[in-house]
Amino acid sequence: MDTDTPWLSERRQRIWRNWLRMNAELPAALHRRLRADSHLSLSDYDVLVHLTDVPEARVRVLDLARALRWERSRLSHHIRRMEGRGLVRREDVPGDGRGAYVVLTPDGRTAVEQAAPAHVRTVRDLVFDSVDPDELAALATAVEKVLARLEASGRPV
Repeated sequence: MDTDTPWLSERRQRIWRNWLRMNAELPAALHRRLRADSHLSLSDYDVLVHLTDVPEARVRVLDLARALRWERSRLSHHIRRMEGRGLVRREDVPGDGRGAYVVLTPDGRTAVEQAAPAHVRTVRDLVFDSVDPDELAALATAVEKVLARLEASGRPV
């Protein structure tokens, strides 16, 4: 082993590995429950929620990719699948031959509105119900500090 490398302490290594495990298992569990409750994937839900949060329920494809932290090609393929199910549609951006909007359809709005209550219950069950108020405050602080560090480093957040 390289003695110049500042290895993680046993405690920090355990925390880091648990964080990575949680990062894998939590989205998988959220996806499974969301799919069972609403037939939406977690990715579908992310897109639909973002569209409900923007004026006119429409956003440029590139802006949506940035907001979701997705590669544009991933978003394009996913939007195509969602279009096929009637959840969203694409519209050309007037005066921009290459630009397109992703627009929430009435069926998409209905789907996200019907999925939201069960999804919130799942999030409460899997995350917030197991954490007391002091732990929640510490978690919020830690997450905000890590995100601020990533933003300051110039890495996309």
